[in-house]
Amino acid sequence: MFQTTVAGSLPKPSWLAEPDKLWPAWRLSGPDLAAGKLDATLLALKLQEDAGIDVVSDGEQSRQHFVHGFLEFVDGIDFANKVEMGIRNNRYKAMVPTVTGPLTLRGRVHGTEARFARAHTARKLKITMPGPMTIIDTVADKHYGDRVKMAFAFADLLNAEARALERDGVDVIQFDEPAFNVYTDEVAGWGIEALHRAVAGLQCTTAVHICYGYGIKANIDWKATLGGEWRQYETIFPALAGSRIDQVSVECRNSKVPVHLLALLEGKDIQIGVIDVATDEIETPEQVAETIEPVLEHVPAGRLILGTNCGMAPMRRDIAAAKLEALGRGAALARQRFV
Repeated sequence: MFQTTVAGSLPKPSWLAEPDKLWPAWRLSGPDLAAGKLDATLLALKLQEDAGIDVVSDGEQSRQHFVHGFLEFVDGIDFANKVEMGIRNNRYKAMVPTVTGPLTLRGRVHGTEARFARAHTARKLKITMPGPMTIIDTVADKHYGDRVKMAFAFADLLNAEARALERDGVDVIQFDEPAFNVYTDEVAGWGIEALHRAVAGLQCTTAVHICYGYGIKANIDWKATLGGEWRQYETIFPALAGSRIDQVSVECRNSKVPVHLLALLEGKDIQIGVIDVATDEIETPEQVAETIEPVLEHVPAGRLILGTNCGMAPMRRDIAAAKLEALGRGAALARQRFV
């Protein structure tokens, strides 16, 4: 009951990449970088295991960014000539690569770190990848001329890598779709079907992570404009409930999403974020339990998985470690209190 996991990313060691940044520059190169990524993966696994996390992640230690870490292995994308583009419906601007031709995978994307992680932990292993809608919101297009067509092209590539990850022994494959609460009308229109294309043929557990974004200033400023209740999920939860995805990951700690909306995800396991990644304040086990309690009025305890609101990549490592410990201890307290 109340298994624990992380949304995906963890901070990288300062010897591997610039600390406290969402887009950190690597501090190693060549074979040293390849070895350093695996060393950092091992540290991420140990950190989670020591904190009592049940379903561990590679911490995304081998990728610079959760989207571009996948795109770097895709042919048909020009990284040499990036352009500035507004993403998440122009919430903020970023320098992004451009799709210039048919999309094909160059080879395996996350195979090295997935197999390494699988060999070094006996716990359930989760690997995350960006979802199709979020990918097309993070690249410019000079080839397809149709957002949906390009999204399904990416979904096919994601599916190829997902099937390979399953063969590597990965237990949970999660697709990150923060764009889902920005383009809500498109989720039911084609976003869910793009996810279905990405998970086609998988037998392992599948998950989708939707959220209001990392704890960076652009996201914090945007959330301040959304009013006292964030009701975007009211539109998309019914579509997700009817999908073939097994789990839905959503933030709850310090969130203004009305808790009763979680009942719209009937039949799904729900990863509820009980750790806030937009503050350096360390949650107490009691605060974790307090976040869970109102959720139990709308979701059966057996369907709840406890996690972080979003990725922790931009955080200080010591704060992230303390928050993971709070997650593990909070889950233990919740089992005593609510089971």
